[in-house]
Amino acid sequence: MLFFTFVILILFNSIYSLNNGLGKTPQMGWNSWNHFGCSINEEIIRSTTDALISTGLAQAGYTYVNIDDCWASSRDPTTNFIIPDPIGFPSGIASLADYVHSRGLLFGLYSDAGYKTCAGRPGSFGYEEIDAQVYAQWKVDYLKYDNCNSLLTKKTIKERYESMRDALNRTGRPIFYSACEWGVMLPALWFRTIANSWRTTMDISDHWYSMLLNIDINDLFVDFAAPHGFNDPDMLEIGNGGMTLNEYRTHMSLWSIAKAPLLIGCDVRNLSKESLEILTNSEIIDINQDSLGIQGKKIRIDLTHNTEVWAGPLADGSKAVVAFNRANNRTQTIVVLFTDLGWQLTSRVKVRDLWLHKDLGEFQGNYTAYNIESHGVQMLKMTLITL
Repeated sequence: MLFFTFVILILFNSIYSLNNGLGKTPQMGWNSWNHFGCSINEEIIRSTTDALISTGLAQAGYTYVNIDDCWASSRDPTTNFIIPDPIGFPSGIASLADYVHSRGLLFGLYSDAGYKTCAGRPGSFGYEEIDAQVYAQWKVDYLKYDNCNSLLTKKTIKERYESMRDALNRTGRPIFYSACEWGVMLPALWFRTIANSWRTTMDISDHWYSMLLNIDINDLFVDFAAPHGFNDPDMLEIGNGGMTLNEYRTHMSLWSIAKAPLLIGCDVRNLSKESLEILTNSEIIDINQDSLGIQGKKIRIDLTHNTEVWAGPLADGSKAVVAFNRANNRTQTIVVLFTDLGWQLTSRVKVRDLWLHKDLGEFQGNYTAYNIESHGVQMLKMTLITL
C-alpha cells in the first residue's frame, strides 16, 4: 500500500503544478539573508542591483533581487497595510521595486505564514489578502514565504500556504511563490500545486558539511521536481568565504545538476574574480536551466572510496554528469559507466568538461575521471554518438 501511494504521488506531481506560468526552470537571482541577515537597507539593495548588472551576473541569468526578512516594521492600525522599516527603507518598497525594474531586473520580498517572521517582524497569517494586494501594488515579482511563529495559528501548513497562494493568484500579477517550510513536513510530496519551489532542508550555512547535508536530503525527493515546481536545498554560499574555491565549484555543480534554485547569497558588490567565474560559468548554468527540467541524482555511490556519480537527462538527449570525490585529503579516480546512464556497454560517447570548457574526446563503454581533488568534482556533458 505504501509503495502504491508513493507511485500515485509521483504520477500526480508529474502532471499537476501551480498554474501561474512561472518557474519553467529554477529561479536565479540574489537574496539578502546569507550575507546581510537583518543588516539591510535600501542603499544595499540599490547598489546590489547595480552590481548584478556591472559584474555580468544579471546577463548570466541572475535576475531576481530578493529582500529577505527585516524589511517590515509594523502594520497601519487603520488599514492593516504592512509598513516598511522607516530607517532602512525610508523611500518605501514601491520606490525600490521601481528602481530594480528600471534596471531590467525583477524584485522579490519575504513574509511568513505565521503571526511574526523569524526575526519578529509582522507575519502574514490572517492578512494574506491584504498583503498580497499590497505586494501587487508595489509590483513585487517574487515572494519567499517562511514558517516561523505559526504553532498557535490552529491552521495546518497546507492551509496556511494555500491561503497565500490563492491570495497571490487573485491579484492578477504573476508572483513567483517560494515556500520555505524547511522540509519538516516533507513538502516535496504535496507542495507541487501550492508553490513554484519548496525548501527541502533547514537553512544552509557556509561550510562544507552543511552544504553536503542539504544536497543529500534534497536528493531524496528527486522524483517530485519538474518544470513549474522545484526542490530547494537553500541558497548558494559561493563568495562568502567559508569554503575553498574547489568546494564552491562542487557546490555550484551539485546545485546545477539538481535543478536547484540558483540564488546568490553573498555581497556581489565585493565579489572575487574567482567566485564570479564560478557563478557565471555559462555551461554549468545551462545544465541548471535546461528546458527538460528533470532533476539530476546520484546514480552510483562508492562507500569504500567515498565517491559518487550524479547524472541527469537533458533536453537534447545528452546527459549531465558529475564525478564527485567526497573524501577528505585524497585525490581519486572515478569511473563513469555508460550503462549507468542508460546506454549500451558498446556505446560511443562524446565527453565535454564544463568547468574547463574543453572537449575531452570520444569514449566507449566508460569514461575515467582522473585526479579529482578532495571535495572536488569533474562536471561533464556526455552525448551519445549515433551512426
